[in-house]
Amino acid sequence: MDTRLFVYLSYADASAALDWMQRVGFDVVRRQDGDGGQVLHAEVRMGEAVLMVASNDADYQRPALIGRSTGQGLYLLVEDVDEFHRKALAAGATAVIDPENTEWGTRRTRVLDPQGQEWSAGTYEPGVMW
Repeated sequence: MDTRLFVYLSYADASAALDWMQRVGFDVVRRQDGDGGQVLHAEVRMGEAVLMVASNDADYQRPALIGRSTGQGLYLLVEDVDEFHRKALAAGATAVIDPENTEWGTRRTRVLDPQGQEWSAGTYEPGVMW
């Protein structure tokens, strides 16, 4: 079996996070809600990117933005960085790095979603030999 990585995220308002993700291009492929509007488990997909999402089960705190990063985040390989950035802002994200060309020949952007999760998107593909 190949090793693969899947990310899980919990949010204070998982329903709102799922709405934001749909507005930037993810499809909800599975969702199980519990009592009181909690999201027990959801899965979203954009191309080959798959995330699991749930409501917080504790009072988690996201790292604060220091400079241009929280020190951790998600990175999406996308064809159109500017379109991702536009959709993210229209859906309520905060710009951290406006779309820019990098010195290593790619394009990137970074935003915080409405609940403070850091998302980067770019044309650089990690793990590929140059």
